[in-house]
Amino acid sequence: MDNEEKARRAKALLNDPLFKEAFEVLEKDLMGRWVNSGSTESEARESIWLAMRLLDRVQSHISSIVETGRMNEILEKQHPFI
Repeated sequence: MDNEEKARRAKALLNDPLFKEAFEVLEKDLMGRWVNSGSTESEARESIWLAMRLLDRVQSHISSIVETGRMNEILEKQHPFI
């Protein structure tokens, strides 16, 4: 799969209502677990924190694919023979 196809598919994912809902539901669930964890559940809170960071990283990675595609389009328009 070339970079243009990756960028197109990543953009479609980020705009997909089901994909957005999945991230929102997961984030809300994780935050609820973290808020409702007891003071003796430090390992559980750490695990939840790591899961939240991973969720952010997945979303950021997909967003970066879209941004890279946009940057490639701009560069190609400015310097089509490079």
